[in-house]
Amino acid sequence: MAALAVVETPSGRDAIAEGLMDLLKPAVQQLDLHVHAVRESQVELREHIDNLATELCRINEHQKVALDLDPYVKKLLNARRRVVLVNNILQNAQQAMTRSDSRNPQRDAGVDHQMAIVDYAQDGLMSCTEA
Repeated sequence: MAALAVVETPSGRDAIAEGLMDLLKPAVQQLDLHVHAVRESQVELREHIDNLATELCRINEHQKVALDLDPYVKKLLNARRRVVLVNNILQNAQQAMTRSDSRNPQRDAGVDHQMAIVDYAQDGLMSCTEA
């Protein structure tokens, strides 16, 4: 039996890298669109949380009945902190992807770098949800 030898040539590596980029590019672009949408919704959510916390404080000040809204305000502020944290993680991951794309999207390390950025974002989101 003849052994099949894989010869790694620069043109072969380039073809593989280009094929991987063509395969991953639509997924990365779709992920980028979703990141933009999530960031916009998180900014809107943060604004709503701020408005609600302000309104709760105002209601609490004007209430004649002693109603303790402080625990709810603290929960809202904690939720706001998490929203800001997730937004920062997404923004950093998106900036890293943009820098990676602008350097040279055809190089072999570009695919590895983009996958590392996606892993970083997922790890950050998982640690945020556990907090």
